[in-house]
Amino acid sequence: MARLAASPERGAYLLALAVPGALIVAVYVAQYGFGLAPCDMCWWQRYPHFAAIGFALGALATRGTQQGEVLVRMAALAIAISGLIGAFHAGVEYGWWQGPTACSSTSLGDDPLASIMSAPLIRCDTPAWTLFGISLAGFNFLISVASALLVVVLLGRRTKESGL
Repeated sequence: MARLAASPERGAYLLALAVPGALIVAVYVAQYGFGLAPCDMCWWQRYPHFAAIGFALGALATRGTQQGEVLVRMAALAIAISGLIGAFHAGVEYGWWQGPTACSSTSLGDDPLASIMSAPLIRCDTPAWTLFGISLAGFNFLISVASALLVVVLLGRRTKESGL
Protein backbone atom coordinates (compact mmCIF):
# COMPACT_ATOMS: atom_id res chain seq x y z
CA MET A 1 0.00 0.00 0.00
CA ALA A 2 2.90 2.39 0.72
CA ARG A 3 4.14 1.81 -2.82
CA LEU A 4 0.75 2.86 -4.20
CA ALA A 5 0.82 6.08 -2.14
CA ALA A 6 4.12 7.14 -3.69
CA SER A 7 3.51 5.76 -7.17
CA PRO A 8 4.38 7.70 -10.32
CA GLU A 9 0.70 7.46 -11.28
CA ARG A 10 -0.37 9.26 -8.11
CA GLY A 11 2.29 11.91 -8.75
CA ALA A 12 0.98 12.44 -12.27
CA TYR A 13 -2.60 12.82 -11.08
CA LEU A 14 -1.67 15.23 -8.28
CA LEU A 15 0.64 17.26 -10.52
CA ALA A 16 -2.13 17.55 -13.13
CA LEU A 17 -4.29 19.19 -10.46
CA ALA A 18 -1.68 21.13 -8.48
CA VAL A 19 0.03 22.97 -11.35
CA PRO A 20 -3.01 24.56 -13.00
CA GLY A 21 -4.52 25.16 -9.57
CA ALA A 22 -1.41 26.95 -8.32
CA LEU A 23 -1.05 28.98 -11.52
CA ILE A 24 -4.68 30.10 -11.41
CA VAL A 25 -4.31 31.11 -7.74
CA ALA A 26 -1.11 33.00 -8.61
CA VAL A 27 -2.68 34.98 -11.43
CA TYR A 28 -5.67 35.92 -9.30
CA VAL A 29 -3.32 37.07 -6.52
CA ALA A 30 -1.43 39.11 -9.12
CA GLN A 31 -4.67 40.52 -10.49
CA TYR A 32 -6.52 41.33 -7.28
CA GLY A 33 -3.64 41.58 -4.82
CA PHE A 34 -1.20 43.55 -6.95
CA GLY A 35 -3.46 45.21 -9.53
CA LEU A 36 -2.03 43.44 -12.60
CA ALA A 37 -5.06 43.44 -14.87
CA PRO A 38 -5.10 40.66 -17.49
CA CYS A 39 -5.22 41.35 -21.20
CA ASP A 40 -7.20 39.19 -23.63
CA MET A 41 -4.29 36.83 -24.21
CA CYS A 42 -3.83 36.42 -20.45
CA TRP A 43 -7.42 35.20 -20.29
CA TRP A 44 -6.78 32.81 -23.19
CA GLN A 45 -4.09 31.16 -21.04
CA ARG A 46 -6.46 30.73 -18.11
CA TYR A 47 -9.17 28.81 -19.94
CA PRO A 48 -7.11 25.64 -20.57
CA HIS A 49 -6.01 25.68 -16.92
CA PHE A 50 -9.66 25.78 -15.82
CA ALA A 51 -10.29 22.78 -18.08
CA ALA A 52 -7.20 21.00 -16.73
CA ILE A 53 -8.47 21.40 -13.17
CA GLY A 54 -11.79 19.84 -14.16
CA PHE A 55 -10.08 16.99 -15.99
CA ALA A 56 -7.71 16.37 -13.08
CA LEU A 57 -10.56 16.31 -10.54
CA GLY A 58 -12.39 13.82 -12.74
CA ALA A 59 -9.22 11.77 -13.09
CA LEU A 60 -8.71 11.66 -9.33
CA ALA A 61 -12.33 10.58 -8.85
CA THR A 62 -11.90 7.74 -11.36
CA ARG A 63 -8.27 6.87 -10.59
CA GLY A 64 -7.32 3.32 -11.44
CA THR A 65 -9.69 3.12 -14.40
CA GLN A 66 -9.23 3.68 -18.10
CA GLN A 67 -11.38 6.81 -17.79
CA GLY A 68 -9.07 8.18 -15.09
CA GLU A 69 -6.03 7.76 -17.29
CA VAL A 70 -7.75 9.43 -20.24
CA LEU A 71 -8.78 12.35 -18.04
CA VAL A 72 -5.31 12.87 -16.59
CA ARG A 73 -3.86 12.82 -20.11
CA MET A 74 -6.47 15.40 -21.16
CA ALA A 75 -5.44 17.52 -18.17
CA ALA A 76 -1.80 17.32 -19.31
CA LEU A 77 -2.84 18.34 -22.82
CA ALA A 78 -4.81 21.32 -21.49
CA ILE A 79 -1.83 22.39 -19.37
CA ALA A 80 0.43 22.16 -22.43
CA ILE A 81 -2.03 24.18 -24.52
CA SER A 82 -2.01 26.95 -21.92
CA GLY A 83 1.78 26.91 -22.00
CA LEU A 84 1.85 27.18 -25.79
CA ILE A 85 -0.55 30.11 -25.67
CA GLY A 86 1.83 31.60 -23.08
CA ALA A 87 4.73 31.14 -25.51
CA PHE A 88 2.80 32.95 -28.23
CA HIS A 89 1.88 35.75 -25.80
CA ALA A 90 5.49 36.08 -24.62
CA GLY A 91 6.58 36.36 -28.25
CA VAL A 92 4.13 39.21 -28.73
CA GLU A 93 5.47 40.90 -25.59
CA TYR A 94 9.08 40.54 -26.77
CA GLY A 95 8.16 41.89 -30.21
CA TRP A 96 9.04 38.68 -32.03
CA TRP A 97 5.69 38.72 -33.84
CA GLN A 98 2.52 40.77 -33.81
CA GLY A 99 -0.38 39.76 -31.65
CA PRO A 100 -4.07 40.28 -32.23
CA THR A 101 -4.74 43.83 -33.32
CA ALA A 102 -7.50 44.08 -30.73
CA CYS A 103 -4.96 44.13 -27.91
CA SER A 104 -1.66 45.24 -29.45
CA SER A 105 -0.57 47.93 -31.81
CA THR A 106 2.55 48.92 -33.66
CA SER A 107 1.29 52.20 -35.10
CA LEU A 108 -1.41 54.80 -34.65
CA GLY A 109 -2.70 54.41 -38.20
CA ASP A 110 -4.15 57.20 -40.34
CA ASP A 111 -6.18 58.77 -37.54
CA PRO A 112 -4.08 58.86 -34.34
CA LEU A 113 -6.91 60.17 -32.16
CA ALA A 114 -9.31 57.44 -33.32
CA SER A 115 -6.60 54.83 -32.73
CA ILE A 116 -5.97 56.10 -29.23
CA MET A 117 -9.66 56.28 -28.39
CA SER A 118 -10.33 52.75 -29.66
CA ALA A 119 -7.22 51.26 -28.05
CA PRO A 120 -7.83 48.58 -25.43
CA LEU A 121 -7.18 49.43 -21.82
CA ILE A 122 -4.85 46.48 -21.30
CA ARG A 123 -2.35 45.82 -24.08
CA CYS A 124 -1.14 42.32 -24.88
CA ASP A 125 2.21 43.50 -26.22
CA THR A 126 3.34 45.09 -22.96
CA PRO A 127 4.12 42.79 -20.03
CA ALA A 128 2.47 43.83 -16.79
CA TRP A 129 5.35 42.34 -14.74
CA THR A 130 8.68 40.63 -15.35
CA LEU A 131 11.29 38.80 -13.31
CA PHE A 132 14.74 38.26 -14.83
CA GLY A 133 13.28 39.49 -18.12
CA ILE A 134 10.58 36.80 -18.15
CA SER A 135 6.94 37.90 -18.17
CA LEU A 136 4.02 36.09 -16.57
CA ALA A 137 3.22 34.62 -19.98
CA GLY A 138 6.81 33.39 -20.25
CA PHE A 139 6.63 31.78 -16.82
CA ASN A 140 3.33 30.16 -17.76
CA PHE A 141 5.05 28.66 -20.81
CA LEU A 142 8.01 27.36 -18.83
CA ILE A 143 6.00 25.93 -15.94
CA SER A 144 3.09 24.56 -17.96
CA VAL A 145 5.00 22.81 -20.72
CA ALA A 146 7.48 21.28 -18.26
CA SER A 147 4.66 20.12 -15.99
CA ALA A 148 2.62 18.64 -18.82
CA LEU A 149 5.67 16.70 -19.99
CA LEU A 150 6.33 15.52 -16.44
CA VAL A 151 2.76 14.23 -16.09
CA VAL A 152 3.22 12.20 -19.28
CA VAL A 153 6.63 10.91 -18.14
CA LEU A 154 5.21 9.87 -14.75
CA LEU A 155 2.37 8.02 -16.46
CA GLY A 156 4.94 6.31 -18.69
CA ARG A 157 6.99 5.25 -15.65
CA ARG A 158 3.88 3.78 -14.07
CA THR A 159 3.22 1.79 -17.23
CA LYS A 160 6.81 0.45 -17.28
CA GLU A 161 6.68 -0.51 -13.59
CA SER A 162 3.41 -2.39 -14.00
CA GLY A 163 4.77 -4.22 -17.06
CA LEU A 164 2.02 -3.02 -19.37
